[in-house]
Amino acid sequence: MYPAEIVLPMKSELTDAGFADLTTVEQVDESITGSGTALVVINSVCGCAAGACRPGVLLAVNNATNKPDRLATAFAGFDKEAVNQVRQHLLPYPPSSPAIALFKDGALVSMVERHQIEGRPAQAIAQHLINEFEKYCN
Repeated sequence: MYPAEIVLPMKSELTDAGFADLTTVEQVDESITGSGTALVVINSVCGCAAGACRPGVLLAVNNATNKPDRLATAFAGFDKEAVNQVRQHLLPYPPSSPAIALFKDGALVSMVERHQIEGRPAQAIAQHLINEFEKYCN
């Protein structure tokens, strides 16, 4: 498990922007299975991918016309119970962190895995998410 002094500043990048901090199985299920859309980010300390993931997600949320109804995040290697539960909702995708998932009415409709984040600039990640929001967030 990562120490809080490393995780909390990275976690706050999203929670300070209005993302719900998922730490329990119940919070995960409530966020994902409700009606409407939910964007869930599995946050990570991985500098090569997470360093673009968080800014990309924030750019998308701040600049999209259509936005998810709910925003939530759980931190890999820190919020273990919550991340494990999110990953149950992401099957058949293998564990990936960071990762970005969009759910509509409880069903996974879009998934961005680490290999799709790594090496891409935040702007490209944001544009991909904005396109997904246009499809699924009315």
